[in-house]
Amino acid sequence: MRTVRAELTTLFQQAGQKAFPDSQEPIEIVQSTHLQFGHYQCNVAMKIGKAVKMAPRAVAEKLGAHLPPNTWIEKWDIAGPGFINITLSNAALEKHLQTPTPFAAQHQRVVVDFSSPNTAKEMHVGHLRSTIIGESIARVFEYLGFDVLRLNHIGDWGTSFGMLIAWIKTLPPGSLEKASLADLMQWYKASKNTFDADPVFKKSAQLEVVALQGGDPVSKKMWEQICAISRAAYQEIYELLDVRQVERGESFYNPLLEGIVQDLEKKGLVTLSDGAKCVYLEGFVNREGESLPLMIQKSDGGYNYDTTDMAALKHRVQVEKANRIIYVTDAGQATHFAMVFEAGKKAGYYDPSRVRLDHVGFGLVLGTDGKKFRTRSGETEKLVDLLQAAITKADTILQERNADLPADERHALAKALGLGAIKYADLSCHRMSDYVFSYDKMLRFEGNTAAFMMYAYVRVLGIKRKIPDAKPGPVTLTHPSEITLAVQIIQFPEALESVANDLLPNRLTDYLYTLAERFHAFFRDCRVEGSLEQGSRLTLCEMTAATLKQGLHFLGISTVEKM
Repeated sequence: MRTVRAELTTLFQQAGQKAFPDSQEPIEIVQSTHLQFGHYQCNVAMKIGKAVKMAPRAVAEKLGAHLPPNTWIEKWDIAGPGFINITLSNAALEKHLQTPTPFAAQHQRVVVDFSSPNTAKEMHVGHLRSTIIGESIARVFEYLGFDVLRLNHIGDWGTSFGMLIAWIKTLPPGSLEKASLADLMQWYKASKNTFDADPVFKKSAQLEVVALQGGDPVSKKMWEQICAISRAAYQEIYELLDVRQVERGESFYNPLLEGIVQDLEKKGLVTLSDGAKCVYLEGFVNREGESLPLMIQKSDGGYNYDTTDMAALKHRVQVEKANRIIYVTDAGQATHFAMVFEAGKKAGYYDPSRVRLDHVGFGLVLGTDGKKFRTRSGETEKLVDLLQAAITKADTILQERNADLPADERHALAKALGLGAIKYADLSCHRMSDYVFSYDKMLRFEGNTAAFMMYAYVRVLGIKRKIPDAKPGPVTLTHPSEITLAVQIIQFPEALESVANDLLPNRLTDYLYTLAERFHAFFRDCRVEGSLEQGSRLTLCEMTAATLKQGLHFLGISTVEKM
């Protein structure tokens, strides 16, 4: 899709080539933050002026004078030291609203690695951010025409499974067959305590790890049962959150690990450190200034996360043919992934000019006390409990607002509102920031919340219900509130492109909040029902609703028909 910003950029690039043929300064167009001065802005005059030794205002005048004939720009003027304010023509707006161009297939594969819970453990509030941020990013890339592979890098391998299997073997026969995830967690805690205190059990657990890695049928069957119990538990949460993925846990890459170590040794990238095989990379040091190791094989011959992530990187590039790989994990893993990316580049596992790697880090979810979010008893909050509590609180609020709403309708609405509130509150924050979890703030019907977005959508449906036989007509823009709303609607693709480039879902929530605000201003200022402009304004209403619904979908949020 050619966005309006792209069209304007082309026009100013053509003007720049004519006015300043020797200038190498890239020309960019940005959205205006003050619509009274224009819809877009070009701020390159100062940079060009410095290069060609000309006053920025004179540069701006010359750029404007060389703009090719076009239907996009109604007027342009110069502000301050050389900012060019651009006002779109109503005719261009009307035409673009009537004939939007869909995004074309990109013929590029994007791998999004997100959520990644650990087998035999409950998903907790810490998994919330990775899951919904990753899902949102995946949905945006899919809409933009990319081939998206959503991967769930489950923690399903390693020493902990040796401990758990060894412990289960001490239990009565059949215990595993009727076990729940809560049972697995209890057994794991018991096995860990025993592992640390009892040398005999520790040895048996280590032997179980060897047996599992060696393909022992009994150990493998027990491991598969443990994985199945865990999978059923977190699949319940994924269905609740409307998240879909392909599971590809650490175990998937286990057969590749020995080859990774051998390959890195062959390429001269491995250094022995106290018996462990490490890759040392320039620029990565600890607080004492000592080099940080990327440990690809422990002194006892075992492998770890570093080895698995190197194998995963190579597989995703060379087998999955990824053009871009996005890892959605907490900000604390930034250094780890930076080292994996650098090591992968040195090993030749990917070409940075052809494959883009991104670590999408995020901050913590905090309680009202400003500390890491936990239950009243001090335990880590289970994610399923958090989600169900949001639905319950939303149901209570809706019952207070509309006591006549049938219970089944109210419960369905509460699910959409409760889950939507949690997702929106999270995604509307800059992902690198910590944020305070508050049901009361999330479920407000005013401000930058999911409820406010839903209410704007429902208001459009209310307008249509009042005039059920009315037909939308060609858009004719006359009132300032119509024009402001139209400009916001056509900038939707630019918001999506921004999310895809910067991987910041809050760019989309900011856009939707502004859209809702401008629609409410339009609703206040421009009568739809029975007006001379009814057909045109009904079209604006429908386009607003469609954009809100699509935008909320990218955030994983369902719209509702009434509130």
